[in-house]
Amino acid sequence: MPADVPSALHAPADLAPERGSRKPRRRGRLSALFAPWRADARAAADRAGRPARAAGDAGDGENAAPESGSGAARESAVTAPWWSGAHRRRRPLSKLTARVLAINVLALILLLGGLLFLGNYEEQLIQSELESLQTEALTFAGALAEGALVDDPAGRYRLDPAKARQIVRRLHETTETRTRLFDAAEDGLLLADSRMLAGPGGTIEITPLPPPDDTAWPRQLLNAAYDGIVGLFPERKQRPVYREQPEQHGSDYSITRRALNGDIGRQIWATDGQDLLLGVAVPVQRLRVVLGTVLLTRDSGSIKTAVQSVREQILVIFAGVLAVTVLMSLYLAGSITTPIRKLAQAADRVRGGKTREHEIPDFTHRRDEIGELSGALREMTAALWNRMDANERFAADVAHELKNPLTSVRSAVETATRIQDPERQRQLMAIIQEDVKRLDRLISDISDSSRLDTELSRAESAPVDLRRMLEMLAELHAATGAGAGAGEDERPAVGASFAEAGPLIVRGLEGRLVQVFRNLISNAVTFSPPGGRIALAARREGGEIVATVEDEGPGIPEGKLAAIFDRFYTERPAGEKFGTHSGLGLSISKQIIDAHGGSIRAENRRDRSGARFIVRLPAG
Repeated sequence: MPADVPSALHAPADLAPERGSRKPRRRGRLSALFAPWRADARAAADRAGRPARAAGDAGDGENAAPESGSGAARESAVTAPWWSGAHRRRRPLSKLTARVLAINVLALILLLGGLLFLGNYEEQLIQSELESLQTEALTFAGALAEGALVDDPAGRYRLDPAKARQIVRRLHETTETRTRLFDAAEDGLLLADSRMLAGPGGTIEITPLPPPDDTAWPRQLLNAAYDGIVGLFPERKQRPVYREQPEQHGSDYSITRRALNGDIGRQIWATDGQDLLLGVAVPVQRLRVVLGTVLLTRDSGSIKTAVQSVREQILVIFAGVLAVTVLMSLYLAGSITTPIRKLAQAADRVRGGKTREHEIPDFTHRRDEIGELSGALREMTAALWNRMDANERFAADVAHELKNPLTSVRSAVETATRIQDPERQRQLMAIIQEDVKRLDRLISDISDSSRLDTELSRAESAPVDLRRMLEMLAELHAATGAGAGAGEDERPAVGASFAEAGPLIVRGLEGRLVQVFRNLISNAVTFSPPGGRIALAARREGGEIVATVEDEGPGIPEGKLAAIFDRFYTERPAGEKFGTHSGLGLSISKQIIDAHGGSIRAENRRDRSGARFIVRLPAG
């Protein structure tokens, strides 16, 4: 690719465009001409994953071993990529659906875990229960101070064990709370216990039994599951384990020791069954003298029931929310995976089909990313079919254009072998030489046109000053004596004019843009009358640079303004030798301008006879 304008200006100038009407042509196909293209396609397919046939297996049909269908299918399945139709199968639950479900359900489970912990709520219930126990203990202590005291001969008060046991037993019947009374003297001796009954045969300990379990088995199963789930949550605090001695004293418990010192004590113990035991100890006083201490203890059954009730309500709500979340997740995933699967299956059918009976589903009505994907795939498929159609037409055009000179050469060769006149043989050889030159020109232009797309897509664009380019083209035309063979006054003059000062920058490939304007200037020179003028101009319009090439020739026939950019259109001025141009110049020029994101069109001048070509390119 030339790097500057002067070097690009000296490119071969045999791609002069033609304009006018199309020759009648017959569609055909030259397999030999396009064999390298098919070989490239097969090589690309092999690189993409299709199993290649060894060179020794590519022989004729006699030496080639037939391949079983099952073996070929297995080989194709092994070598095909994971996303291909060979590996794609219908799953009951797609991976994308599983991911959507996992994300939504995981977030819900984390929220549920936070709700089920209920640590603060349980602490509030415990503190409320301790406050209730403290109130009961103060009431019990006041009752004992009033009804269970006796005075000794020295005038000092002490607790009477018999009266104390009776009062404790009566108070216990109203609260169902275990009550114990310890004496302040004799190292905190146990005077009364609501679980102990004294009788003629001695003391009997009463142990409350749990109520009969008449819970139905579904409820038992739910309770077991609940206990297992709750067991996963760690305790927020480490509680001391409750230990009860066979012979109890007030010094066995820290809260009773505090109460014997005149303070109120509270304690929360952990039992062997992983339940809690709440205790409150208050002093029994008379005239501010501590005579004993009352210890009230209560298990955490009511607290556990309250917490379980709240957790069960949360679980019920969670079950409903989980069902809604799963259904919504399945709907959301289905709205994504179902159309994507349909698009993939349709793409497989289009890829494996031989005709256009299969189409990509149209989801553009969704107006979302999947709709955009569907529209893009449909446009891509349409573009591929259009490219295939263009290749078919191009093959037919090439076959027709090559057939004419080949037919002429064959006819001349056959005729030359049958005649003996040297003069006529020289004429036939001249015809053959002209046809060979025409074939060489056609093949060169066809090759340039076929590789143009690849070159334009791979090359990097750079800033190009159209003002400087057009000025140098005009100077080069004058310096090289374009139109040689005519007098100085008969040669068309090329001039450049600009409506504004300063550079006119576009981004593109400088050499290819030079080729476009050389073709347009050569075309204008061909159709300009002797002494005519060709005007080059460029200006800025908004975000575009507009360049024009005007001549003073006969103009373009009506109805051919767009057709002149098709391949192999030729209608040359009268007197020009046939076959001088290939008819690809304007087609290549349009191909280059389209690749630069611009446009090119032709129109007839209205101020006088002549044609005007207008090129629009995005400003750089």
